[in-house]
Amino acid sequence: MDAELNVSYITLDGYVEVHKYRFVYFVTMFAAYLLIICFNSSIVCLIFNHQNLHEPMYIFIAALLLNSVLYSTNIYPKLLIDFLSEKQIISYSACIFQYFILYSLGSAEFLLLTAMSYDRYVSICKPLQYPTIMTKRNICILLVLAWVLAACHVVVPTILSAETKLCNFTFKGIVCNNAIYGLLCVQTSALSVYGVVAVVDLIILPFLFIIFTYTKIFIITCLPHLMVLISFSCLSIYDIAIVRVESSFPKTARLIMTLQIVLYHPLFNPLIYGLKMKEISKHLNRLFCPFLMYSHFFLIKSCLDYDMFHI
Repeated sequence: MDAELNVSYITLDGYVEVHKYRFVYFVTMFAAYLLIICFNSSIVCLIFNHQNLHEPMYIFIAALLLNSVLYSTNIYPKLLIDFLSEKQIISYSACIFQYFILYSLGSAEFLLLTAMSYDRYVSICKPLQYPTIMTKRNICILLVLAWVLAACHVVVPTILSAETKLCNFTFKGIVCNNAIYGLLCVQTSALSVYGVVAVVDLIILPFLFIIFTYTKIFIITCLPHLMVLISFSCLSIYDIAIVRVESSFPKTARLIMTLQIVLYHPLFNPLIYGLKMKEISKHLNRLFCPFLMYSHFFLIKSCLDYDMFHI
């Protein structure tokens, strides 16, 4: 029975004392997931509902935050199920699908950041040409290309991995990432070469383009974007490099780094862009201030009623 189970499913061995801290893990990650959904969705809805925010910069921000919601939804529901399960397992087909969505959306984030940097470059360095370059049509093309190009690059290694025989059924991680290559009996040269090409196309070239554009404009204008880019780049470098050093990397450190990958940019992107962008921040204040004022008034009224009752 166990042999049949292992053929269909792989064991996720990246959790640290999950049986002991399952409810702590669950509550923490469930709260984080709710915050990610609320923060990102609030800003996306604001941008969608307010006509004065229908500008290229805000449209790209909305696309980036929507990408974060999809990225998190690919990861968190499975994590929450694993925290409450006796066995942390996943079918290989589901693992491959999670791998595809993970890297498609992760790569799309780099390309969306690249499109945002191009928008800022044209806006600041070529202001007179900005209306003719950043048209609605061109914005749609950039958005579609960001998601389609990323998916097209990731689909090839996904298919190659799906068709390769497995010799190992214990996965050293909690999310199906590059470490799935350690499950394969043979890592083909085609897969390795294509992986290098994908890294160059989806990470290195966009990164160099962003650095090039931002050397031409003031650092204060681009600080939120650079913060997101640098943090996401560092976590992506870890995710790529971990496959090479998996035998010597501590399990606890691997868990901490993986949690940073799934927590950091989906949770802090809306904070960085929502607080630093003046127009978005203004609408957020209008949205939440009445609620805060009502809560404050209700609290004061409750205290006064309490005092009068006791008098």
